[in-house]
Amino acid sequence: MRYANLKEATEAHFRRLTGVKKETFQKMREVFCAAEAKRRVKGGPKPKLSEEDSILAALSYWREYRTYAHIAMDYGVSESQIFRIIKRVEDTLIKSKIFSLPGKKSLLKSDVEYEVILIDATETPIERPKRGKNTGIPARKSDTP
Repeated sequence: MRYANLKEATEAHFRRLTGVKKETFQKMREVFCAAEAKRRVKGGPKPKLSEEDSILAALSYWREYRTYAHIAMDYGVSESQIFRIIKRVEDTLIKSKIFSLPGKKSLLKSDVEYEVILIDATETPIERPKRGKNTGIPARKSDTP
């Protein structure tokens, strides 16, 4: 999914596909474009994807848990390149301190109690074919040449 295809999408459709509002995407874009501009001043290779497509690739990875191979195929780059792009987007957004996820401690302090149920499925019986005369599918003698 390229940004050129999503520019004209409605707010609801955009959020359904990406998982974020257009307003949030624009903030992400501003932060990432500013960081990319600084990076390019220092030198470095020309990016394979536009800033918007890089953010969309990262969003599709986070939202859909797609493999790097599938995302790379959509954008026409290699798996290793898509890994570097997603990692760069993630690091840039975290460094900005505008976007963050709650840490482990905040999750432990929450009022929600989790109940964990473990199921041991290691000793399940395996169905194996029985030995004997009628183990295979019998062929008719008249059908065999």
